Amino acid sequence: MDRFKEISQSYNIADAIKEAQRCLHCKVPGCKKGCPINNDIPDWINELAHGNFGNAFEIIRNRSNLPAVCSRVCGHERQCEGGCVLAKKGEAIHIGRLERFLSDFDSEAGWRHEKLPEKNRGRVAVIGSGPAGLTIAGDLSRKGFHVEIFEMELEAGGVLMFGIPEYRLPKNVVRSEIQNIENMGVKFHLSTTIGKDYTIDQLFEQGFDAIFIGTGTGKPNRPEIPGINHPGVRQAIRFLRRVGLYENGYISRDEVVVGNGDKVAVIGCGNTAMDAARTAIRMGATDVKVIYHNTIEQMTALKTEYDDAVKEGTQFLWNSRVTEIIGGEGTQLKQITVETNGVQNIIPVDKLILAIGSLPAARIVSTTEGIEVDEKGYVLTREMPYGMTTRKGVFAGGDVANHPATVVHAMQDAKRVAEGITQYVDAVKLMASISKH
Repeated sequence: MDRFKEISQSYNIADAIKEAQRCLHCKVPGCKKGCPINNDIPDWINELAHGNFGNAFEIIRNRSNLPAVCSRVCGHERQCEGGCVLAKKGEAIHIGRLERFLSDFDSEAGWRHEKLPEKNRGRVAVIGSGPAGLTIAGDLSRKGFHVEIFEMELEAGGVLMFGIPEYRLPKNVVRSEIQNIENMGVKFHLSTTIGKDYTIDQLFEQGFDAIFIGTGTGKPNRPEIPGINHPGVRQAIRFLRRVGLYENGYISRDEVVVGNGDKVAVIGCGNTAMDAARTAIRMGATDVKVIYHNTIEQMTALKTEYDDAVKEGTQFLWNSRVTEIIGGEGTQLKQITVETNGVQNIIPVDKLILAIGSLPAARIVSTTEGIEVDEKGYVLTREMPYGMTTRKGVFAGGDVANHPATVVHAMQDAKRVAEGITQYVDAVKLMASISKH
């Protein structure tokens, strides 16, 4: 639908080469240092500047399994572009847009023909197909592992498919990246919930050498506010998921909650809050307010996301907190009481969306013995082998093992866990072969 059309635009060939040629090729590249997955940015920009698109994309692919996604949703201004020496003058190389140009160019050209090793190094089950799960699957497949992904949704992609709005990350881009992972020989099991359809123990019985839990965080974080349990109060990630399901034809319009003409308030000021506010506007809300307990300087959202939200009509209440929620009939609220700098104000609201974080669900842990979690439900993991839980052979990474972070930080963690799984499986198989002799 047009209202969800992608906002940011790509370069054409001439402009991409021109932008790449601005790179100074620093001896100590701050852009590479600023990238969580340590992408060889100066190298691929140099290839791009000379028109060698295939070589440039190959360098990106060596570090990233999801370049078309990262180029669109990474916080470039705080990471690679923020580390660019030209950023001090406000003239940082547009690394994200260049990566997007190469990803899209490669996808349209259909060049990719990876030489993959035989899948005889071991079998790994991956639970969840979000950024962490897809990264693990791609990395391990390249190392010669047979990988199978178990995903509870009807379609793979996790937060990429059902958590990030279409206008920021088109779903055809996500599907294309997933197809690339599938082309590596990774097998997907959709509509399959671990903890319900299968347990961890049953996966081991099927012959998997290691299991990775990358299920993210789906349990609501609810503040103690009178009226918080009214059905007109919704979790941001669940609201965004419903919109994603509706946009892809899986549910009807009336299941989305926010309707035409609704007045909507959002609590929180991270990127998810911006997504929720801007999506509410696209779903027909006529008045959207973001309520944040701190100042604009303390918000965790990217400045570009905030600027776009303001442009689209979102209002912001700083140093404010909701002290009471008054419910109406069904899923409609009547009003909320907001305290701003000690002054109480009553604001008419139809829906309230919570964008203040979420916690891991306990479905897998509660059906498996030996996996320990902390007091908030995050899975405890160790440093050696990296990412292994307190249950031998079971690994975890991304949001389920750490506090929720960005797509690229989940990928960064998953790359380290892939190394941990490789070390573990290789060691177990080596010990088994020694004991045979």
